[in-house]
Amino acid sequence: MTTSSTNIDYNAPYARPVHNGNWFQRSEAWLDERGKGAWIAAMVLGFVFVWPVGLALLGYMIWSKRMFSGNCASKRTRHSHRRHAMRTAMSSSGNAAFDAYKADTLRRLEEEQGNFEEFLKRLRDAKDKAEFDQFMDDRASRTSDDDGDDSYDEPTKN
Repeated sequence: MTTSSTNIDYNAPYARPVHNGNWFQRSEAWLDERGKGAWIAAMVLGFVFVWPVGLALLGYMIWSKRMFSGNCASKRTRHSHRRHAMRTAMSSSGNAAFDAYKADTLRRLEEEQGNFEEFLKRLRDAKDKAEFDQFMDDRASRTSDDDGDDSYDEPTKN
């Protein structure tokens, strides 16, 4: 699709999606797409040209945890995929038999997950108990060795 006044092909592979929201949300999304380096560059430029803007960007980066995180865009993508998956899993398909099967399968999987978590807890407890018993045995053997080696002879009076 092209328009005669601007000659822009909106179906071209380089066409970018339009971000909804106010100018702040659009600029935040634009910087997030480019990563942490873009945020730092914007902050430095803000300090160079108008220092309150740089200070505001620094404060926002620290407050939103962008300063110390790995990648800005990856967090947003992960959370949106997770929300979409939850929304899809909980929605009805319109087929009553499939919805019943899905509910039963989800219930069974949740039960298996609970059983597995209990198994892991018991396994951790058993490992902790074995380590503690080994520690106590080592301590008891060291104490008995120390008692046998330190035979104290009292001096006799002449």
